Amino acid sequence: MSSIRVSGRRLTAAAAGMTAITLALTACGGGGSDDEAGAGEGGGGEAITVGTTDKITSLDPAGSYDNGSFAVMNQVYPFLMNTPYGSPDVQPDIAESAEFTSPTEYTVKLKPGLKWANGNDLTSSDVKFTFDRQLAIADANGPSSLLYNLESTEAVDDTTVVFHLKSENDQVFPQILSSPAGPIVDEEVFAADALTPDQEIVDGEAFHGQYVITSYDVNELITYEAYADYQGVLGAAKTPEVNVRYFADSSNLKLEIQQGGVDVAFRSLSATDVEDLRGNDDVKVVEGPGGEIRYITFNFATQPYGTEQADADEAKALAVRQAAAHLLDRDALAEQVYKGTYTPLYSFVPAGLTGATEPLKEMYGDGQGAPDAAKAREVLEAAGVTTPVELNLQYSNDHYGPSSGDEYALIKDQLEADGLFTVNLQTTEWVQYSEDRTADVYPAYQLGWFPDYSDADNYLTPFFLTENFLGNHYANPEVDSMILEQAVTADPAQRTELIGQIQDAVAADLSTLPYLQGAQVAVVGADVEGAEDTLDASFKFRYGALSRG
Repeated sequence: MSSIRVSGRRLTAAAAGMTAITLALTACGGGGSDDEAGAGEGGGGEAITVGTTDKITSLDPAGSYDNGSFAVMNQVYPFLMNTPYGSPDVQPDIAESAEFTSPTEYTVKLKPGLKWANGNDLTSSDVKFTFDRQLAIADANGPSSLLYNLESTEAVDDTTVVFHLKSENDQVFPQILSSPAGPIVDEEVFAADALTPDQEIVDGEAFHGQYVITSYDVNELITYEAYADYQGVLGAAKTPEVNVRYFADSSNLKLEIQQGGVDVAFRSLSATDVEDLRGNDDVKVVEGPGGEIRYITFNFATQPYGTEQADADEAKALAVRQAAAHLLDRDALAEQVYKGTYTPLYSFVPAGLTGATEPLKEMYGDGQGAPDAAKAREVLEAAGVTTPVELNLQYSNDHYGPSSGDEYALIKDQLEADGLFTVNLQTTEWVQYSEDRTADVYPAYQLGWFPDYSDADNYLTPFFLTENFLGNHYANPEVDSMILEQAVTADPAQRTELIGQIQDAVAADLSTLPYLQGAQVAVVGADVEGAEDTLDASFKFRYGALSRG
């Protein structure tokens, strides 16, 4: 997950006549009063302090689509559907039931008597308000594009909601309700047609998760208290108070976990730091399945020979992308930079998910995963590209962990080693980076993806449909058609085949160049339990699982 553009793609697909195949995809205020907020049943023990280098862009679910923001939302907002500990499969959360009542109607029944931490009733009206405002605001950095199969939301009565879908047989809509587009908000606190400032949300106590926020200093310190009236699938939080400290530098985070200043370090320590901490008896290194991927995005307008360049040439632009793919050495990146905490990735869908293939291994480099400079030179010469190609390559110095500098220094070396590229490597802090990248500022740039749910679709639809969240001007009607078709294909074998065909097609186009897949890693104090329960294939880190042994 990253920042995302509104889905104009559903309009594009409709205009193209794709009638039967649209899709919905499966990051100092006042606390509650004594009878509204407090430790849940079974909660007890001392406060736990979590440290992170992630950053929050917005607490408003309509205004962010990044891991740092969604990490907060997972603690404090209710979802209709959610993933229980240890499973990637969604179940009703504040809903008591959820089912298709017709091919285009998904009906959810809420549990009765739900309350926000501020005392307001939590009803189907809030649910309708939530999804209506997502689509109305359609913020460029929000997740509204995940809802492009949603025609309308109907509040039938106080506890019944019907989602009217544009196309039948949507295979992932239940999962979209657990995604960054899914947090339910209080209609008495949030604005209907504009983003609501963080402090207004905190002051309004607009929460119904395992926790409420009782103090908020953005990207410095957040204090959470367990919410006694939470009625979701995760159960009561095990610890009554959690403090989250935000660090600008991972080296300081490492020092704090070593010295006991924080009890949990999660996102992001360097691979070297993790390796070093494995030998420390005062902490434990806990790993879980990882769906994170790293990739280079090419802007089809501003890359060398892009459509807005004076020397625009589609064939030459493709040759530049193909040459980069021939030169990338994933094994070196995985081992030299990340000490094996990341592994080489040769596709757009990470290994382990149904339908994942490795077309980039066969199509580029030596055909076995290693780079091949001769093939890179050949493809450039065949297209008439003058070398060295000057490539401006951007990365974020504060969002994807402390090793990004080493990662992109090595990528620069790999691209330049045989004289085929001259790489101008540049870096920008994430807040500015997230704005610039959708404004055609960067010809080629680093991104990472933290999945919304564990399905191959989540690695295809956001990237490769027309008007995708990358905003990189990539469009391929054949890819559009296949992506939309797989989402409504009920037969598992047929859907898997389509997913493979999509990977082949986008590997030929190379609008992005994936290269690494990472694991989830948390370092916790020796007396802290529960991290292993939340480091699961849902890819959501829930503080309510943590406790002291």
